[in-house]
Amino acid sequence: MFAIASSQQQYKTYTLSDSYAQSELEVVPERGGIITQWRIQGQEILYLDRDRFSHPELSVRGGIPILFPICGNLPDNTYTYQGQQYTLKQHGFARDLPWQVAEQATDDCASITLILDSNEETKAVYPFDFQLSFSYRLWGNSLVIYQNFTNRSNEPMPFSVGLHPYFCVQDKASLEFHIPSSEFQDQKTKTSHPFNGFDLNSDEIDAAFRKLSGDSATVSDISRQLQLNMEWNNAYYGTLVFWTLKGKDFYCLEPWSAPRNALNTGEDLVMLPPGETLQTWVSMNVTFL
Repeated sequence: MFAIASSQQQYKTYTLSDSYAQSELEVVPERGGIITQWRIQGQEILYLDRDRFSHPELSVRGGIPILFPICGNLPDNTYTYQGQQYTLKQHGFARDLPWQVAEQATDDCASITLILDSNEETKAVYPFDFQLSFSYRLWGNSLVIYQNFTNRSNEPMPFSVGLHPYFCVQDKASLEFHIPSSEFQDQKTKTSHPFNGFDLNSDEIDAAFRKLSGDSATVSDISRQLQLNMEWNNAYYGTLVFWTLKGKDFYCLEPWSAPRNALNTGEDLVMLPPGETLQTWVSMNVTFL
């Protein structure tokens, strides 16, 4: 019922599948460990701009990029640690670097585990030794992403982590949201607003929900007759970001462990002690209406 196949395209691509549920997941380790596609019964769940994806010098717009060691951007792309200034671009470097395949399994699900280790390139912008381990597990209509962060430095390691899923949508006016918060911050204007839905005719919506009252959110796509349910480990994920652009067939629902600029402000920043490992997870499930 469960299988994993690999193929050489522009990048080596791993396809996880559940034949009973007719679900497939494509993973490209060397392009930021990214999930590029998720299909269920022939329907594309994720959006991917394949033209941007084919150009390594461009950031990927689509799939599920990994955000580490920051979520969002820093003022002037800089932060200061122990008196030294470092430059770190938006969303960090994990989404751009090649990851290594550490394990594959097809017992009770289709699972692949990817590893990213610190190196001289990462330490030039983020002076810590670390190992990240992400396991993607496909079963039925569900995807669970287990995440391990190990601090191999001799001092506490500050970071935030997030996922940036791009979900396909054909008619944004048909979307219905159930988000566990009554207000959001417009990340462009830094102003707070009560939440009772979005004006999806806006050129851009970049909304951060900070006061979460629960650990799950639901988006119903009435035009496609499907519903997305996202759950997260609320011990670490305290911010949920919604982002979309007018005229683009995607919306993003992004669990973040900390808001923008946390590496400078310290707000909700993880401080992982030396030698320790933090474990967390995010799950996504699709049901058909």
